[in-house]
Amino acid sequence: MNIIDGKEIAKNLRLKIADEVKALERPPGLAVILVGEDPASAVYVRNKELACKQAGFFSDKIIKSENITEEQLLEEVERLNNNPHIDGILVQLPLPSHINANKVIEHISPFKDVDGFHSENIGKLMQNKSHLRPCTPKGVMTMLDSVNCKVEGMNCVVIGASNIVGRPMAMELLNARGTVTICNSKTKDVAEKVRQADIVVVGVGIPQMVKGDWIKEGAIVIDVGINRLEDGSLVGDVDFDAIKDIAGGITPVPGGVGPMTIATLLENTLIAYKQNL
Repeated sequence: MNIIDGKEIAKNLRLKIADEVKALERPPGLAVILVGEDPASAVYVRNKELACKQAGFFSDKIIKSENITEEQLLEEVERLNNNPHIDGILVQLPLPSHINANKVIEHISPFKDVDGFHSENIGKLMQNKSHLRPCTPKGVMTMLDSVNCKVEGMNCVVIGASNIVGRPMAMELLNARGTVTICNSKTKDVAEKVRQADIVVVGVGIPQMVKGDWIKEGAIVIDVGINRLEDGSLVGDVDFDAIKDIAGGITPVPGGVGPMTIATLLENTLIAYKQNL
């Protein structure tokens, strides 16, 4: 069993970033806007705030009422766009239904878009000349690199086609010269496609969807999903217990991709800092 320890890889990345920050003229600044009182979002924001502190970043947490208008939120983003001490801006999703999330994301300066969701940054990823890359897929690439998994020439299957994970993940693998298949909810014979894969990345939000007999001996399995069951336990989108002894490497849930997403957010903020000098 070869567990890919996201906590350890993320810790090493954070330490590397913290060392680099010590030599800078000022700390990189990250602003996180939280709208409303979604409990899961509040936990994510708290974890990001803690990671910033540990890395020596300046962190500005901005909490807004869920009744804030779209125009007021865009004004807040514009204020941060113009703040020279803020290098990265992150608007925690999801947003209340009366606010157009895409409009808000597009209003963030692409040079401060540390989530990597702005269409300009996604466009650069498509052209393999990216500046700020989406955190979760970029974090997955760091994990693959850390276990010496060479993507070039590999059959890669991505299950899930979201703008946050699936689509940019497929582009990351393609840019690394993998052969990529993207599966969505309408894909026929998903299991058969997965059985051909050397690398499987799953992010669909369906508990333990990927079964043990789907996985080829020695394949690398990256589980982006995190789901809470009725008994309160957390599981991913793959059946970890059924796969762990088949896969050549597998990420646990929790403790796999999650910590890497936050560490990569810091990495992106540091990149933005250097670009904005």
